[in-house]
Amino acid sequence: MLLNQQGFDLWADGYDQTVQLSEENQQYPFAGYKDILNKIFNEVMQVPASTVLDIGFGTGVLTAKLYEHGHKIDGFDFSSKMMAIAQAKMPQANLLEWDLSNGLPTTLMNNQYNAIVSTYALHHFTDEQKVTYIKQLLQQLTPVGKILIGDVAFQTRGQLEQCRQASKGYWDDDEFYFVHEELKISLQDRCQLQFYPISHCGGVFVISNCTEVDR
Repeated sequence: MLLNQQGFDLWADGYDQTVQLSEENQQYPFAGYKDILNKIFNEVMQVPASTVLDIGFGTGVLTAKLYEHGHKIDGFDFSSKMMAIAQAKMPQANLLEWDLSNGLPTTLMNNQYNAIVSTYALHHFTDEQKVTYIKQLLQQLTPVGKILIGDVAFQTRGQLEQCRQASKGYWDDDEFYFVHEELKISLQDRCQLQFYPISHCGGVFVISNCTEVDR
């Protein structure tokens, strides 16, 4: 288990408030949070009534909005308390309690998705684990499907180090943040990957399977 489930359960009630404070002050780790979610929301909305998988949906801030717009939602999170909050917002969604570090729940393995979204969940994985995970998720996409990841992310390792220095005292050394330059190299033969920096410490990755033209 990568995370302390009880810690996240205790945090569930105040989670959205904690995020809001960090975002309003333009501070690491949640600077740009709403813009990051909006970018992902708009990407998913390009396909009406799409099938969406949300990995680590938390309190359902993003997916509840997609649910309201008629998208079919599957999702998993390991916090039962956050799950209860999200399920109340999306009664018909297929939400599972599942540890992210165990890959995909077996019941979802045969599903294909127009969009697989994950916000602020995958930074608990090492860089190697992220690459393995993304490769697995690519197999779950429809031909035109996209993986949309919003998280603490940087264009270069240098920018990450700059942010670490500026955030001394509250930087989380137990988390592994995305570096676009490095991720792109690790996945260059496997998929198309675009990075949209949104704030000094956050951005959105849009990842899709290579077409025959790309290969």
